[in-house]
Amino acid sequence: MHVRKAVIPAAGLGTRVLPATKAVPKEMLNLVDKPVIQYIVEEAVTAGITDILIITSRGKSAIEDHFDRTPELEARLEEGGKPGLLEEIRSLSNLANIHYIRQGETKGLGHAVLCAKAFVGNEPFAVLYGDGVIVGEEPAIGQLCKAYETYGKGVIGVKPVDLSVIRRYGSVSAKPLGERTFAVDDMVEKPQPHEVLSEYAVLDRCVLPPEIFDILEATPPGVGGEIQLTDAMKHLSNTKGMIAVHFTGKRYDMGNKLEILKANVELGLSHPELGELFARYLEDKAKKD
Repeated sequence: MHVRKAVIPAAGLGTRVLPATKAVPKEMLNLVDKPVIQYIVEEAVTAGITDILIITSRGKSAIEDHFDRTPELEARLEEGGKPGLLEEIRSLSNLANIHYIRQGETKGLGHAVLCAKAFVGNEPFAVLYGDGVIVGEEPAIGQLCKAYETYGKGVIGVKPVDLSVIRRYGSVSAKPLGERTFAVDDMVEKPQPHEVLSEYAVLDRCVLPPEIFDILEATPPGVGGEIQLTDAMKHLSNTKGMIAVHFTGKRYDMGNKLEILKANVELGLSHPELGELFARYLEDKAKKD
């Protein structure tokens, strides 16, 4: 079954990158000339997804404003003879059918996904975490959607990470199934050193069947006293089976200040208009220092 809906949880407080996120949602932090949330929405759209639900919270209306029409700005650009920029701004409101819902209480990622039950209905859906930007030739979520359509099972995106930091993520045990594809045996959220299953971590993307909602409703609070999506996916794996895809593409953690700096440099160097000038600047800066 083709995956046409996506859920983007974006209700977190962004405490890891304070003070930048005190008044600005972390999803609206800038990467060169676009906010984080736009990269994520564009990834979903490129993968063929047509309907997107962004789960927000109080103080995040800027996300909705970004994808809305702005007649005053559009008029100014038209009067100023900037048709290219005008078209780029107008296209933001036509990327997909974007909907919004507020997560009244931040009870964890699992609770945030549960808020999407009415939107999803009885069909599979993609989840793209709001603090992970993945850039590559093929959209990461598209790779997971293909695996879902092939195997008919829930899919998690994984990448190997250093064991010293795997406690920040979910650790996965899996057996090779195909090229960059695995059958999931087990997973654990934010493992203690003795609980680590492998170097493969659950990272930022998954595709889930609608059965996940019944599981989430019965999932008790886990690590941090929150309803963990990984706990629900572990139950799904044990009962229905799940697939893991080692997706291609460069991942940037938008909850990490150094990763944000790296993303701006690397995306800046590949920017079609700014890349060459930025490269010269860095070369000159390196020589002078």
